[in-house]
Amino acid sequence: MGEEAWQLSNPILGVVAIIATFLLFYIVGYISNRKSKSVTDLYVAGSSIGPLTNGLAMASTYMSLATFLGITALILQLQVPFIMLWIQLILSIPLITIIYGTSLRRMGAFSPTHFVRERYGVSASIIAAVFMILVSIMYSLGQMIGIALAFETVLGIPYLTGLIVGGLIIVGYITIGGMAGASNNAAIQMVIIALMFIVPLGAIMKAVGGSGWFFPPLLYSDMVPAMIEAMPNFFDYQYSTKWYVSLIALTIGSLGLPHLAMRIYTASSLKSARSAMVWFAFIIGLVFSATYAMGFVGVYATETQGVAISAADADKLTIILNLVYNPEWVTALVIAGAISAGLSTLSGNLLAIGALLSQDIFTTLKPDLPEKKRVRLGYIAIFAGGVVSILLAINPPAFLVVSILWAFGLAGVTNAPLILVGVWWKEANKFGAIVSSVIGGALYIVVSPFVFPQIVMTGHEVTDGMGLSGAMLAIPVSFILLIVVSYVTNRMPSLSSKLTTKEDHALIERIHGWKDIHPRRYNSTMGAAITVVFFTVIAIWAVMPWNM
Repeated sequence: MGEEAWQLSNPILGVVAIIATFLLFYIVGYISNRKSKSVTDLYVAGSSIGPLTNGLAMASTYMSLATFLGITALILQLQVPFIMLWIQLILSIPLITIIYGTSLRRMGAFSPTHFVRERYGVSASIIAAVFMILVSIMYSLGQMIGIALAFETVLGIPYLTGLIVGGLIIVGYITIGGMAGASNNAAIQMVIIALMFIVPLGAIMKAVGGSGWFFPPLLYSDMVPAMIEAMPNFFDYQYSTKWYVSLIALTIGSLGLPHLAMRIYTASSLKSARSAMVWFAFIIGLVFSATYAMGFVGVYATETQGVAISAADADKLTIILNLVYNPEWVTALVIAGAISAGLSTLSGNLLAIGALLSQDIFTTLKPDLPEKKRVRLGYIAIFAGGVVSILLAINPPAFLVVSILWAFGLAGVTNAPLILVGVWWKEANKFGAIVSSVIGGALYIVVSPFVFPQIVMTGHEVTDGMGLSGAMLAIPVSFILLIVVSYVTNRMPSLSSKLTTKEDHALIERIHGWKDIHPRRYNSTMGAAITVVFFTVIAIWAVMPWNM
């Protein structure tokens, strides 16, 4: 079938499914957020979300539209090694909760950047906020691309038209709904995502002859012999050891994503946040396993069933498989599920942009700004962030997931070191934080193939495009700079008056739940030295040949 054939022959089915889901989301968003009078209500839903709802919302926010579209295209490129990448992503919310989520929630922070402001000062927080806005916009970019592709498939309209129409509808919903609407809707969206992904996948597996169709996430082993015969290298781990090590950058990056961390703060209690983490791990494990199964079945169909999918249509793999093997009304529901996934993640990202601009930049520069104006600025910032994402999506990258994974790397370089070191090491100070963010962030951007294509780290398009090679170099550099510059400047008498050492130490003790201050607690010089040596070795390894 040609590229132009991958669309619904009866657009009304898709339109009805999309309108029904949007009406549901708008109603829930309006009801949930009609009493938002403060920034706490707008951004963290008054910290009133229960564990199951929050666990579903965490999973839905993290899923993104890439789960339906971009990720399956990446499986076509990477095959089995993609599993290692997926494992890194699943670790995010549990690690956020364990490593710093509880501490920051105890502190009463709206976002990780709020912690940066309290820990390192205004200048460091504004720099971190600017980088995090870029991270959130790049993450939103992938969702906008996927939404445009979904509308293109449903209505048979050009990509640009689908981008503008779908993008503006969704940005409007998020602006109206706030975090309460986003959290309650995200829970509903997660149920839709799971049903509209796993159930049709079972039907596809049955159609291609798989006997484990009744539990698609795991029971596709009977299809493996035919896959090996058709594509002998599918299960080969064909990349070097360095490539697999570089995937850890995605885990570190996820620790710095503001829209994920904000979900911890919406919980009604610390116990609720921990319970939500368990629900998140279970739900996301189920759907992530099904995502890999969808990619597996896609490769199986192209290699053994004669389904031809062009490189330009790779992002539409899930939709194409449903068009080939399922009735059109099922495909319409799948597309509605895909849009639900994009909607949920965009909610988290745009709300993070709103919090970063209104809370971490405007309020920092104008601390006496009235509450009412701060809420209004938040709504404006949310809408503006959505519009910028739409404009950037006009000329998208080859794979929609590339911009999302690149955002992970930037978060890992500019935000994660400041949080991880700042929470667990008292010596970290504002000079180290500023130098680490600026130089590390600039390095990551410079080695990106999107900015200076002539700078080549690996020569492997997908690896460089996802930011894996750049992050493997820039993340260690950021950690090294933060630790070394902090250690040196803490011992320079001329700078002692510009540091708030006593207050910083008290803050660290308080967020960990201690009522006293102990000088040796969270203050290991040996631990800092070992960290510097370790990351120095990784940085040197990163610039050596990758042999891809």
